[in-house]
Amino acid sequence: MRNSLRIVGLALLATCLGTVSHAQEPAPTGDAGTLTQEDTEKIFKARPYSPYAERNFPMRPLFGDTHLHTALSFDAGAAGARLGPREAYRFAKGEEVISSTGQPVRLSRPLDFLVVTDHSDNMGFFGDFLAGKPELLKNPKAREWYDMMQSGKAAEAAFAIVTTFAQGKFPPEILYQPGNPAYRSTWQSIIDAAEEANNPGRFTAVIGYEWTSLSKGNNLHRNVIFRDNGDRAGMVEPYTTQAPLGSNNPRDLWKWLANYEEKTGGKLLAIAHNGNLSNGTMFPIIESFTGKEIDREYAEQRARWEVLYEATQMKGDGETHPLLSPNDEFANFERWDKGNLDLSEKKTPEMLQFEYLRSALQNGLKLEAKLGVNPYKFGLVGSTDSHTGLATADDDNFFGKTATAEPSPERTSKPFMANAKLGLKIMDWEMTASGYAAVWAGENTRASIFDAMMRRETYATTGPRMLVRFFGGFDFDASDANTRSPAISGYTKGVPMGGDIGPAPAGKVPTFLVAALKDPIGANLDRYQVVKGWLDASGEVHEKVYDVAWSGDRKPGADGKLPPVGDTVDVANATWSNTVGAPELIAVWKDPEFDGTQRAFYYGRVIEIPTPRWTAYDAKYFGITMPAEVAMKMQERAYTSPIWYNP
Repeated sequence: MRNSLRIVGLALLATCLGTVSHAQEPAPTGDAGTLTQEDTEKIFKARPYSPYAERNFPMRPLFGDTHLHTALSFDAGAAGARLGPREAYRFAKGEEVISSTGQPVRLSRPLDFLVVTDHSDNMGFFGDFLAGKPELLKNPKAREWYDMMQSGKAAEAAFAIVTTFAQGKFPPEILYQPGNPAYRSTWQSIIDAAEEANNPGRFTAVIGYEWTSLSKGNNLHRNVIFRDNGDRAGMVEPYTTQAPLGSNNPRDLWKWLANYEEKTGGKLLAIAHNGNLSNGTMFPIIESFTGKEIDREYAEQRARWEVLYEATQMKGDGETHPLLSPNDEFANFERWDKGNLDLSEKKTPEMLQFEYLRSALQNGLKLEAKLGVNPYKFGLVGSTDSHTGLATADDDNFFGKTATAEPSPERTSKPFMANAKLGLKIMDWEMTASGYAAVWAGENTRASIFDAMMRRETYATTGPRMLVRFFGGFDFDASDANTRSPAISGYTKGVPMGGDIGPAPAGKVPTFLVAALKDPIGANLDRYQVVKGWLDASGEVHEKVYDVAWSGDRKPGADGKLPPVGDTVDVANATWSNTVGAPELIAVWKDPEFDGTQRAFYYGRVIEIPTPRWTAYDAKYFGITMPAEVAMKMQERAYTSPIWYNP
């Protein structure tokens, strides 16, 4: 049965920002003239007259990118990136910059925060190499590559350099790694750029880097995020993957994180890269490094350090897969499922459950029942993984993953990567214009953003800056969706996204207060769904997707499915209209199939109406015809961090 749905109109801004109505807390009745001074003082003590005073919860999400590369990253520089961290921060703040291919580019609106996460391995090498630094060109292999580039074979040279590194054959005497003065200088320049750009309260430049584990071609990357300022971050150099100073094993990264905190008194967390290119190794039950089942120590350390997961980015979406979720009509979204990161191994169906977040959340319930700890109890963010220095996630402003994929008439006809021997190929048009991290932080500062991440009060979007609330508890009722201030009820009666509830009081069932507001300059909303996963008494996991709030007067069919919202996309002109959908959705939903003895998780998924994909904008701008297999429209979305039920 459809739950309460309200499209409030003038209450749009208030709904997700949490403004409060005077009618919510009635004052004592009586004539004004009969109120004594004592009565008046009691009223003011109960609550201020101003409904906006003394609020102690986040009032708006901050939007940012936790995964951006600049020319200082080894592979980004090799692919033609020429923008550094300072240009990246300027761009994120809303300034117009010139891209690596000479094109002016600007965001539709500034971001609130940015983490520059250049690859720690060989960080800073490529810029010095391009400049012909003498100490590098003394090496015969470096000289060979440099001469190739000078003779017009830049692409071939770049491929040879990156391949040599990926195969572990890079000359150690020219490798940029901890202990090398050039490496130290590069890391300090990254810190300095962040310190210069950081403007607490207005824009936050978070210090970070990407630890780039590539185990037999399987992507196990993590983005390391500092809570700290440059004084502490500068006390260390980033952890790398090359032995003997580094390691590909996540356990060793977690040790490095712990050592940093012990040495400096600072704070760190790690965000796992979306796992669809890990070929079944991102969320293991059996560790690829040991061949053994993960143990309690692994579970504890992963739960301690990896509190967030990158749900969506340019290399595809990481929520779920049609083979894993055959009853989910929205599961077939921006899939990259052909192989691992370098396409050196084909994907098999058996790998999928260890790559996607929904299955990881389910397996986490299993492991918690067995080990007493859930290693996959993570919140969700989206980010770009752009290697251009440009955090662009809007389809009408998409500058690609690498400089070689910046706007041009040819970019949709080129392969991003290929393996002719295995018959595998991923085309540039398969890149996804995604995503951003939304963080419910009280202030726009490093500390506040980090703390919100640690409590998992975050959500992922594929680009649109929609505002999304998700609260869980046992006492919400329909009236909580009929107020202009759902956040008041949400924080008072329950917990926000990322939290825990349970065990259920006698006679109580988990209820959820959900609210979403469209991006002010984006598309209307189709529906708000709740995704549930649970562990039954026999140890089997299950999932179900519920439509809980939707636009219009649609009714579910006999199969329980809600009819499509409609489609206003004009592909030829790359336009759409907001004549379908709703600007706002809000509802209270009660789990109709609850068993208080079963572990479970719930998360929100908000779906927009169909809009043009970036490929449609390219076709219109360049006047080109796309091949039939190229997707030209999409339904953007957001994923909230889960709320877990513990019996």
